[in-house]
Amino acid sequence: MSFTAEVKNQICGAQWKTCCRKVQLAALIQMCSTMNITSQGMHIRIQSEHANTAKHIWKLLKEFYQVEPQLSVLRKIKLKKNNIYVIRVNSRALEILKDLGIYTEQGLQTHIPARMLRRDCCAQGYLAGAFLAGGSVNAPQTTNYHLEISVGEETLAKFLCRLMNRFYLPAKVIKRRNQHVVYLKASDKIADFLRMCKANDALFEFEDSRIQRDFLNSLTRLDNCELANEMKSLSAARRQLEDIEWILNYRSLDSLSPKLQHVIEVRRAHPEASMNELCERCYEEYGEQISKSGMKHRLAKLREMADQLRAHTDE
Repeated sequence: MSFTAEVKNQICGAQWKTCCRKVQLAALIQMCSTMNITSQGMHIRIQSEHANTAKHIWKLLKEFYQVEPQLSVLRKIKLKKNNIYVIRVNSRALEILKDLGIYTEQGLQTHIPARMLRRDCCAQGYLAGAFLAGGSVNAPQTTNYHLEISVGEETLAKFLCRLMNRFYLPAKVIKRRNQHVVYLKASDKIADFLRMCKANDALFEFEDSRIQRDFLNSLTRLDNCELANEMKSLSAARRQLEDIEWILNYRSLDSLSPKLQHVIEVRRAHPEASMNELCERCYEEYGEQISKSGMKHRLAKLREMADQLRAHTDE
């Protein structure tokens, strides 16, 4: 089962208030249905590829409108060849659309009235219904985080975007072929959306995977940082040894000051030592306490002497 299917199953199985269930049904009918008028009257045809979503719609219709929806199952013959669940409502179709705010005297509406979503719980229920209708979310084990809701109308997409922004979910809208897609990319905001939709088990799985990935990424960054520092130290030590060789080719060790002699001796004896380790060796071997900045100063002095000798040789 895909992670998206798990999330939808948990939304359908969650405990929602009556008002929230009603706006969920409104979102599902608005995004998943077509209205047909025949000689027998008006009827609504609702379809979904997710079995529990279809069952959820069927139960909500019976709960609120005491109708007897007809359920049929079709099978795709292309691509994944999965089932399509079709619910047909033949009675009270117009009454249902009017009660849900989808149809008014001005005709079909792109979204339900704002008054139906004044309460935060209803707005969250509507977004959960929209996700059931056209949503998907990447599994947390994948390389990127992405949650989206696809709708046919740009006006509805912008309405969903504003509704998500109301809960500090920075959704954006793009057009993909003939669909308008409302999407979230930030992992913490996707977690907030799952929490809002009461997909608690999916939320725990998502957060657990996210924490593990972030932890492993932090370890990798630390390892890379330590490796880079080590390579940098080795490269600096190699240059310092080259400088020392240049100096000793032209001058005797005794001609240098004792402080420089100490640095040369410990560097030659410990070619892979870090700056801090050189300071410790100076103290252990010569009883001289020297700071890291003092060691850098002496090595810079050796570099300056070596550069002067190189310049003199080039002349």
